[in-house]
Amino acid sequence: MRERIRVFGGAVLAAVYVLGKRDDSLRLAESAGDSGAMYGLSPRYPLSGHAPVVEAFRTGRALWLNAEGLAAYGESPGEKADRTLPDISLGALPLGANGSPLGCLVVVDDVGNGFDAERRNFLELYADQVAAWLEATGEPNSHAIGRAGTRPVLGPALDRLRVGSFTLVLSSGQIEADDRVLDLVDIPRDEFDGRVETLLAHTVPDDLPSLMSIVEPGHMTSVGRDLEFRIRRPTGELRWLRLRCRVVADGVGKPERVLGVVADASHLRPSADEVSRVQQLSVALAGAMTVRDVSRAVVAALRHPLGADRVALAELEGDRLVVTVLDPPEPDAWPELWRSEWRSEWPDAPAGALPTLEAALREGRASLWTAGSALEPGLVGIGPGGLAVLPIPAEGRVVGGCLVGWDEPHAFGPEERSMLTATAGLVGQALVRARSFDAEHELATTLQRSLLPRKLPRLPGAVAVARYLPATVGLEVGGDWYDVIPLSENHVALVVGDVQGHNAGAATIMGQMRTAIRAYAVEGHPPDVVVSRANHLLVGMETDLFATCCYVAIDMEEGNAWCVRAGHLPPLLRTPEGVTREVEVEGGPPLGVLAEAQFPMTAVALAPGTVLALLTDGLVESSSLHLEDGMRRVCDALSTADPSDAGRMADELLGGVNRRDDDVALLLLRYDGIGVRPLRAGWTVWRLPDAVAHARRFTSRTLRSWRATDERVTEQSDTVLLIVSELVTNALVHTLGQVRLDLMLAGERLRVAVSDASPRAPVKPGNVDWEATGGRGILLVEAVSASYGSVPLSSGKQVWAEIILPPRVP
Repeated sequence: MRERIRVFGGAVLAAVYVLGKRDDSLRLAESAGDSGAMYGLSPRYPLSGHAPVVEAFRTGRALWLNAEGLAAYGESPGEKADRTLPDISLGALPLGANGSPLGCLVVVDDVGNGFDAERRNFLELYADQVAAWLEATGEPNSHAIGRAGTRPVLGPALDRLRVGSFTLVLSSGQIEADDRVLDLVDIPRDEFDGRVETLLAHTVPDDLPSLMSIVEPGHMTSVGRDLEFRIRRPTGELRWLRLRCRVVADGVGKPERVLGVVADASHLRPSADEVSRVQQLSVALAGAMTVRDVSRAVVAALRHPLGADRVALAELEGDRLVVTVLDPPEPDAWPELWRSEWRSEWPDAPAGALPTLEAALREGRASLWTAGSALEPGLVGIGPGGLAVLPIPAEGRVVGGCLVGWDEPHAFGPEERSMLTATAGLVGQALVRARSFDAEHELATTLQRSLLPRKLPRLPGAVAVARYLPATVGLEVGGDWYDVIPLSENHVALVVGDVQGHNAGAATIMGQMRTAIRAYAVEGHPPDVVVSRANHLLVGMETDLFATCCYVAIDMEEGNAWCVRAGHLPPLLRTPEGVTREVEVEGGPPLGVLAEAQFPMTAVALAPGTVLALLTDGLVESSSLHLEDGMRRVCDALSTADPSDAGRMADELLGGVNRRDDDVALLLLRYDGIGVRPLRAGWTVWRLPDAVAHARRFTSRTLRSWRATDERVTEQSDTVLLIVSELVTNALVHTLGQVRLDLMLAGERLRVAVSDASPRAPVKPGNVDWEATGGRGILLVEAVSASYGSVPLSSGKQVWAEIILPPRVP
């Protein structure tokens, strides 16, 4: 007796049945191994009949029968009770792709005790390969069934499928591969050493990462994986192979073995056009830094080139799908289920209501549904004419999904299928990289913004706005900063600076420099002294970094500005007539370079309607933009912008800044001028026994002179005199040196300020009993005034209190 041919999973017979076009029946399309007649297989099965192949096709579930089980179907698969059949086992496995039944695979073995669990695993993987081959090659539809109902001559179709199997032991890396696998990889049997590394050595290097995720399947589930990869033959030719596998766990659930089948996938070799599309997408994804960039690249590569009507990309976060892009972006273009979840820019995909989508992502294989497929409404509405669901793999797991839908009936060719699968692999790696970039960039941006002012103060006679943009190249935090510092008596300081480098050290120095300059400015030092002291501070720090800055102090009443530049770009000034120029500031070296550096001041007059701009070099200079050209561009934009809206003006200056090599800081101030100047009067208090009386008489004379301007001051004269008495007394008793009294009337506010030579602020007593002789003055001042405080000065401090005048009587 001749040796029987073993086919899939060691079976002696494999037969493929497909649905006939002319009637509702399953017809034999191809077989391999022994003759089907030996085992009672019929060339045709009506769908209304009672046979294992029909039941498996109708239910969509594999049917495994031993000899006893077959007896229930009439002693044989073909119900031919008149024949004595051998003791056999049979498996009927439905062949379907994405909900569309194609046929059934029947395997027969010449033992009667059935197929064990491992062989069933292998045969199910074979069935998946056969279904994919049928779908990709169109084999069931390319051969019409003969008029007489006989089996057509298809040739060795299953032999052309060329499927081999292997078992990989994960703990040792040993692999048991059959002759067909070795033949596909072009390794002679006598040269194979049983090591998985030997097979991997024949793989194209670009495809190794995906294969390694199977060799070390840390995230792979028992459902399995499928992928296409290339091997290089000894002749130098590339061959495409398709692999399907699943993991078998041990008794405690730990992955133990990988069972897999490998098939020739030359028919999936993409055409030149498909290769070009994949290459273009690869180039686009290489430059995609953020998740949004990746999403745009996917839409550009898939929607219009494939004639698709909808494309959705979503990331998998736990059991939720977080949508990153929908194209078209209008809610009306998407099914009702998706529109109901629209909360912000994009909806979260309702994965719980889309079990088909969840199953496709869980299995990790591309799924293609043609028109008329039985899908839930939330998916049918995306692609009534055809829907592709592409699980996005990366790092051995599924990180998201891409949905591509067509309204009109769409046929998925083998080249398109290959292109979609390749696209999913590229997108997965890019998406993981972009998500990591976004997370680190957000962390760096949050750190940087925490070192910058949360909001800018309201200024008398001016409007200030600021903008900060982090660099898009690199992830490290930068050293750019800005600040607006209110000073005493309608003075304000503007500062913009930049610390060398992009790292945590630069951010630390930036925070220290901003704090130091603010402290020196609030003390009342002139601009050159503020910058000089900041320079001394940085020189004394243990750092090799230097910083640049531009500091501008402005008298809001007079419209006078004093500019100091330390190695920084000069400020830009836009006149009320719309002419923009660079302010010629002599300047000095960067901070932290020379301890004895000089920083001369430059005076600039500001007319109402003038706009002053301070900026860092990230706005005007990059690898593709020269500094002179950048300054010219910003000057032109500043000249043409509308100064009535300072915020919009700042946005227009940043409008052309997209890919940034450096951080960008921009500070704009529109000077409007103070319409009504405050009334001021000052008095140097002599240290005499009746010094307080002299201060009170000076205050009374001043208030009487101001009554002609505002009669309401006389109504508050007693309160003002009380405040003057207490503040002057406190300065004379507790300090040495000169004491000065200043009064100011500005609109509804009347301010009393007493300056002395002591840097120590007055201490408010926590508890004053009836026998105490001191400490009540500060409590009285705080009680009768609307606001009270103390600010440091370069020569000491100033204690002040303000009262609010009553409303004017019409």
